[in-house]
Amino acid sequence: MPAAETTATPDRPDVQRLRANSVGLIGVIFMALATAAPITAMTGNLPVIVGGGNGVHAPAGFLFVTAVLTVFTVGYAAMARHITTAGAFYGFVSHGLGRVVGMASGLLAVLAYVVFEASIVGIFAYFAEQAFTAQFGIHWSWQVFALAMLAITAALSYFDLEVASKVLGVFLVGEVVMLLMLAGSVLAHGGGPGGLHAGTLDPTGAFAGVNAGVGLFFCFWSWIGFESTAMYGEESRNPKRIIPRATLLAVLSLGVLYTFVTWMVISGNGPTESLDIANGGNPLDLFLAPAHTYLGHWAVTAFQWLMCSSAFACGMAFHQCASRYLYAIGREGFLHPALGRTHPRHGSPHIASFTQTAIALAVIGGFWAAGQDPYVSLYTLTAILGTLALLVVQTLCSFAVIAYFRRNHPESRHWFRTFTAPLLGGIGMLAAIVLLVVNLDTAAGAASKTFFFKLIPWIVGAVFAGGIALALYMRARHPQRYEVMGRLIIEDSRERTEQASPATV
Repeated sequence: MPAAETTATPDRPDVQRLRANSVGLIGVIFMALATAAPITAMTGNLPVIVGGGNGVHAPAGFLFVTAVLTVFTVGYAAMARHITTAGAFYGFVSHGLGRVVGMASGLLAVLAYVVFEASIVGIFAYFAEQAFTAQFGIHWSWQVFALAMLAITAALSYFDLEVASKVLGVFLVGEVVMLLMLAGSVLAHGGGPGGLHAGTLDPTGAFAGVNAGVGLFFCFWSWIGFESTAMYGEESRNPKRIIPRATLLAVLSLGVLYTFVTWMVISGNGPTESLDIANGGNPLDLFLAPAHTYLGHWAVTAFQWLMCSSAFACGMAFHQCASRYLYAIGREGFLHPALGRTHPRHGSPHIASFTQTAIALAVIGGFWAAGQDPYVSLYTLTAILGTLALLVVQTLCSFAVIAYFRRNHPESRHWFRTFTAPLLGGIGMLAAIVLLVVNLDTAAGAASKTFFFKLIPWIVGAVFAGGIALALYMRARHPQRYEVMGRLIIEDSRERTEQASPATV
């Protein structure tokens, strides 16, 4: 079929679609896992969880969050079986809770994914600056690495999703293999001081300590990006089957990986030693010390470079997410309609992609001009902003699933899949929001003293209110465009499924 397709509707005569059949189940899973960036999540979040959160019960925290997100995913996947759209949350909430709340959610999701790329560019630049200095003695400023990452990401995203998914797949395999080698070597040696310390897996430990809320929040943070699977429905083969499966597999895979690696890292160092390292030493030594002990010096070097490649893959995946949200809103006539155009050959949302690059460059430039650190400020503050925005949208999405199935598809209604699971998932997401808000100062660390930090809750509230205002304005002044809001789904997915080769993945 053609690379890009244009379809007509009574309200939007020239809706351009993304390239269908660009990616299969494995590709979608790679995109989701790359967005979560396992090695970046582990090296960046685990020291905080151990030092200022659940302590040595960090594995129990990951087990608890795995359960919450699995329950959330059940409802999310049920929705994905009936709605295929690049807007994901935007489309889901619009169909479940109405166009007004849907537009507010859509703009919050755009905010989240737009700033996530800038956030990850910050930590990539920080990792790369350290790696080049340690390995080659080259002292380049972090801005050089940030600009290089933006340029390469923009170039790769110009082509169809298959190119990006293959690049991300290579990086993802490398970082997962490294984490498993480290954890496997500790397990093979029977653990470190005192053995394997199975008590760290006790589920009650997830709520241990006065700062357990901080630990659980950072556990939730480690999964951010898994929900991006639904954004690739229009470009995937057999989306009604692939997207639900990919989402559930991504959640469970990350849960097993995080819990196992965390357990082995704490066991390899020893519980008391792990607390000492997280609170007083170089936090990265939680991983680098056992890597050197159980694998050798080469593993330390490998970790340094894989931290860079993991951050790059994560930033590139978030770029894809942000581009598709901008595209989804643009093709419906909101923001600028040019955002809704696709490349005539590659079928990629190339204009939305370049727009996202410009936005990320502006955000990074603002922190650069203010003299802020790429890790302490750029990475941390924009990640907190994006996480808060996305948790609000995920909460609304859970309740949208319940509302949608009360009115539609009686044949698909189920007491657990379409009611109990999304209800529990929504409650779990609300709890995560409370954890974030209550522990906002702790989560931000040294960056909590900046002016931008104080603006974070206000930015989220203003964007949500702005989405509601925009939707109400469209309903009053442009009713035809309002009817399309959040309602452009791909009706030909069944036909695409039948045309796709069964041998593809």
